[in-house]
Amino acid sequence: MRAQIGPKACRLVLLGRRPYGEVWQLQQAVAAARRRGSCSDTLLLVEHLPVYTLGRSGSMDNIKVAGDALLAKGLEVIEVDRGGDVTYHGPGQLVGYPILDLRGYKQDLHRYTEMLEEVIIRTLDQFGIRSFRENGLTGVWTDSGKIAAIGIGARGWVTMHGFALNVQPDMSYFGLINPCGLTNRPVASMQALGVEATLAEVCQQLAAQFAGVFGVEFSLIKQACLHGGQ
Repeated sequence: MRAQIGPKACRLVLLGRRPYGEVWQLQQAVAAARRRGSCSDTLLLVEHLPVYTLGRSGSMDNIKVAGDALLAKGLEVIEVDRGGDVTYHGPGQLVGYPILDLRGYKQDLHRYTEMLEEVIIRTLDQFGIRSFRENGLTGVWTDSGKIAAIGIGARGWVTMHGFALNVQPDMSYFGLINPCGLTNRPVASMQALGVEATLAEVCQQLAAQFAGVFGVEFSLIKQACLHGGQ
């Protein structure tokens, strides 16, 4: 098969603010379509309502409060099939779910994780924030703490789950957990680092950096069009 010349086609879907469960179902449907070859690669960008998710290697011990206390705050814990431990998603955080067939890139999940980290590092650089990787840990870090979490999953080389970048979330929610199972490691946000950027501004810049790192060309589509066409 002849190698593709030029950028790969990728659909970009801006979902706004949505509950986690709804978007989780959407991810599964789009990933199934991608495995069938009935749609092209897709990047979902979303802001979630407050929720904790627990990855495959996660432990409920990393949630510091009892279940009834979480319910009283309107919070739930959802177990999902991504890597990693517990993390928080909520308003003011930009979450990305790339649904990519890695056979069109490089069939290496470690390399894929590094590419996601690079997207975030480049995005933060555009806002004057120095960020970096930590040896032996996933995600993106600043001198003030971890600013982005990454947890991925894949089936048939089609990826799911992704990354969460703290733009201006309510940081108190992180105090109820050991984020990513790490103790005594602070969490940072763009706002806490003195950058007052809107989620829309960060979203636009992140999409541009994603296109550069992955070598894709985006077509912006509506959710209603997700299950049909390329």
